[in-house]
Amino acid sequence: MFTPQPIGFVSSPYKQTSEIPKGLGAEHEVEGVLKVLPEFELGLTDIEGFSHLIVISEFERSEGFQLLGTPPSDSRPHGVFATRSPRRPNPIGLTIVELLRLVAHTSLSGVVELRRAARHLL
Repeated sequence: MFTPQPIGFVSSPYKQTSEIPKGLGAEHEVEGVLKVLPEFELGLTDIEGFSHLIVISEFERSEGFQLLGTPPSDSRPHGVFATRSPRRPNPIGLTIVELLRLVAHTSLSGVVELRRAARHLL
């Protein structure tokens, strides 16, 4: 069995779920910071050559899951695997962020659509 180990943390201006833009065509224009732990700093070598990064995170505050849910963009329920709900059997998030700059070789700055509830980078 695979046991995930955090490699860093997300710092986002979003404090509440309600602040995150949702639905089709939602704009995600705020800047956040991905703070990579010092022991993984070497892994950032040459990352400046990329415009975007794929980020896998843990929804650490998500409790339980619902196999059916109604997304903000629809009025009928859908299966959890057809939505972006954090209430999943495995609370893992996947997003793409724009890399704006590398700061002090331990922080990545980018457009982040994660909130504080999704803090551990995997």
